[in-house]
Parts: sequence; structure tokens; C-alpha cells
Amino acid sequence: MNKSELIDAIAESANLTKTDAGRALDGFINAVTTALSDADASKRSVALVGFGTFTVKERAERKGRNPQSGEEITIKAAKIASFKAGKSLKDAVN
Repeated sequence: MNKSELIDAIAESANLTKTDAGRALDGFINAVTTALSDADASKRSVALVGFGTFTVKERAERKGRNPQSGEEITIKAAKIASFKAGKSLKDAVN
């Protein structure tokens, strides 16, 4: 499912116009992005009970290889967005 198909599904299930559903989805994405990029580490998560939790995880610096030359390189430490599925979502998928 891509974004436009998701907007169509939201519009149909919530009895909204596609424009309103698109704005709602964009608002959700912006809210999650803002929360995860917050400078205050204690606010860096979004929990949707039953669906899942978006969090920020730290990835340590590590060694890697350039696939073309085989040369060893250092990959910098980074913060990455992570999603952990909630019980209801896991049950629905299984």
C-alpha cells in the first residue's frame, strides 16, 4: 500500500474527503516526526496503544567495507527511527 492508497482507505473508513484524509495523514506524520526529533530525550517516543510505539534508537559507530574497493571504512554513529508493533497489530498480522 502506498500513501495515496492509504489516504483512500482512511477517507473511506472515516467518511472523510480524500483531501481531509490526506491532511490528517500529513498531520500525523508531522506530529510523529516532531516528537522523534525533539531535543528532550524523554519526549522522543510516540505510543499508540495496541498499534505500536515509535522511538529513537542510538546506533553505535561501526566498521564497514566499501563494496567496490573492499577498503575498510568507519560508519558514523547515528540516531534512527524505530517502530515496535503492539500486541493487537501482531495478532492481526499473525
